[in-house]
Amino acid sequence: MNSLEEEAVLFISKCYKELGKGECIEKRMKEITQQITSFGYYEHTYEEISHGAKMAWRNSNKCIGRLFWDTLHVIDARTNSKPSDIANSLFYHLESATNNGRIKPTLTVFQPKKSGEEQIRIWNHQLIRYAGYETSEGIIGDPLSIPFTKECEKLGWRGNRTNFDILPLVIETKEYGIHWFTIPEKYILEVDIEHPDYPSVKDLGLKWYAVPAIADMKLEIGGIEYTAAPFNGWYMGTEIGARNFADKDRYNMLPKIASLLNLDTSKNSNLWKDRALVELNRAVLYSYQKSGVSIVDHHTASEQFRKFEKNEKSSGRKVTGKWNWLIPPVSPATTHIFHEHYNDEWETPNFTYQMSPF
Repeated sequence: MNSLEEEAVLFISKCYKELGKGECIEKRMKEITQQITSFGYYEHTYEEISHGAKMAWRNSNKCIGRLFWDTLHVIDARTNSKPSDIANSLFYHLESATNNGRIKPTLTVFQPKKSGEEQIRIWNHQLIRYAGYETSEGIIGDPLSIPFTKECEKLGWRGNRTNFDILPLVIETKEYGIHWFTIPEKYILEVDIEHPDYPSVKDLGLKWYAVPAIADMKLEIGGIEYTAAPFNGWYMGTEIGARNFADKDRYNMLPKIASLLNLDTSKNSNLWKDRALVELNRAVLYSYQKSGVSIVDHHTASEQFRKFEKNEKSSGRKVTGKWNWLIPPVSPATTHIFHEHYNDEWETPNFTYQMSPF
């Protein structure tokens, strides 16, 4: 038995037992062994890939939102090979996941590696992301996006050079090469940021998108590697308010928020950064809730993770986790996660990082 067969046995055994189909394992493994012998790989059924993707979410050590792993909506786009068809599937993913603001956890799976060769890669880190530009007067937009923005410009894309230009989708296939596509506005839901108590925050012109769809990670199920399998949940507010907007190497908004709040920034002991950070996060949560867009605060997310831990224990599964990712970036010690220990053990199926294609 080669390594792929071994991986397949482990996955099929676990998957089929969870699905209540243990009696089908032997028959299915015979089919898989024949495919591997003939082609060097095997193809998952939709049921296998759907449950495998859910298992991958459940096994994601860095994710605090795993309570909802079994609600993941999996879209099978493995028959798509042309870049235009792949782009249309990604547009559909965004439309389905956005769900008029009631964000639906969604994953779209495309062709996997075959005989060790990548068939499809999506260059974007997230399906929706803001561009970043280096100018003589400083950085415009998202500094984290500068390298990818430069690649998009090399391909012929041009943005409006605002702080919130939506980057194009860049798709590379083995057969057709590299192509880029502008995302139609109808598939992009954004939220304008305002504060319930400080109207001047709205004048900053901040906004963020509704669907955080990771597009550059690899989904591994039973030894099969899906190099294009974008997925999303909904945002935890601190991802936007405490990282995207607040980090110095991102939008760096804390000094401006402090100014609007008339905080004394002359010394750190005034805790002006902490006060500005809390109010910026209040603004994000308030704005998303006012707009009817799904979002969760870090305290609620932590309680949901506590329930996930309880559910996993009752199901006879151990909970793995990466502690420094699970704790929220705002007031972590107020959550139970801060006071717990988690084993950062690798379980499969799972998502992994890939080498950048550019």
